[in-house]
Amino acid sequence: MARTKIEHIGIMVTDMERSIAFYRDVVGMTLKDSLTLNGGATKLAFMGFGQNPESEIELVWFAESHFPAEGRVHHLAITVDDIDEEYARIQKLGLEFKNKDIQTLPNGAKYFFFYGPDRESVEFMQPAAN
Repeated sequence: MARTKIEHIGIMVTDMERSIAFYRDVVGMTLKDSLTLNGGATKLAFMGFGQNPESEIELVWFAESHFPAEGRVHHLAITVDDIDEEYARIQKLGLEFKNKDIQTLPNGAKYFFFYGPDRESVEFMQPAAN
């Protein structure tokens, strides 16, 4: 079992294209991947520095126009090498899960969320196999 790096930081945005342009043109990042979920009600864009596998930011857009209670910085994600083992470990620790099951994204990545001591959202993610 290993936790290997910060996977990404999720940032809530109101205009996905404007935010992609900002992080591309101002910060110097590139769009590495994007996903549309829930019939278009949720869009995700992953920005990084080239194809460097180090930490990324995830831009998160919801069709609803307000930001959730957790604010603009939505969560902290940590890369893990065995999502099932980590899920079982967190469960044994008695921590509260934000979502009750391991989720799978369309690209094959698997993840789950749980709460930290101040109810911050922490995500463990196992990237899709290449």
